[in-house]
Amino acid sequence: MSVTTPTEYCAEAPESLAEQAYRQLRDRLTVLEIRPGAMIQDAHLATEMGIGRTPVREALKRLQTDHLVVSYPRRGTFATQVDITALSDVSELRRNLEPLAARKAALAAPPHVRQEMQDLARTLADLAGGEPTNESFMRADLRVHRLIYRASGNAHLEETLMRLDNLATRIWCLVLDRVPTVGGHVHEHVHLLEAIAAGRAEEAAELALEHVTGFERTMRSIL
Repeated sequence: MSVTTPTEYCAEAPESLAEQAYRQLRDRLTVLEIRPGAMIQDAHLATEMGIGRTPVREALKRLQTDHLVVSYPRRGTFATQVDITALSDVSELRRNLEPLAARKAALAAPPHVRQEMQDLARTLADLAGGEPTNESFMRADLRVHRLIYRASGNAHLEETLMRLDNLATRIWCLVLDRVPTVGGHVHEHVHLLEAIAAGRAEEAAELALEHVTGFERTMRSIL
């Protein structure tokens, strides 16, 4: 499932190669396709993605800021380990910022984004009614959060929440096979998206808070 996170609603200029590399690597690191602790070689990635090493290196610098990779002098660059101890700090911020983003999205999202939310809500409902994999649910969760962040209309809020959600998702992916209620967790987004699309700001904020606290509670029951 392709996930995009533009911060503007108007037509955008084509992405730079560095931006393309950043987005691809960010998502691979987030869903643990690149395993924690794995060495990251820019030459190998450049060949794999069919681009030069310079855009890959620029992407890796940004990913250090996101706490998804770490570089050591004379040793190289590695995917960061999943920091389970960060759950409390990440959750504390998300409990405050996720409701804010949902409320702002309900108030500010333009009509075509509200339609996108309604379409995604239907897709999620269909997904929950079938036999989806945990991975498909997880990717759907990412797509929902990123759409809400974009719809908030605040690029700084979007950037902050993207980083926090990526870190939370890495924890989720680490224990995905032990989570018994993944479907229910993602299905909560149907009601959240519908509330935002309908402009019900306070309801959206409450649902976003319930979703975040439910996620933290589930993780704590497993870890």
